[in-house]
Amino acid sequence: MTKLEEMRRERGWSKAELARRAEIGEADVGKIESGRLQPYDNQLQRLATAFRVPVSRMNEVADESW
Repeated sequence: MTKLEEMRRERGWSKAELARRAEIGEADVGKIESGRLQPYDNQLQRLATAFRVPVSRMNEVADESW
């Protein structure tokens, strides 16, 4: 399990819920979690906003996936 998936599950969110909160595609959430997609800067910003963490934290989380 990636750190992003762990963070999502800790909050009880589905991939669809995270996608809605971050305003990104659900398929992209799945690809980011599986390491098949490196998120763009704007996706990292949106994920950080959804999780209410600094963008620097999302960079660390994303780096763990690939």
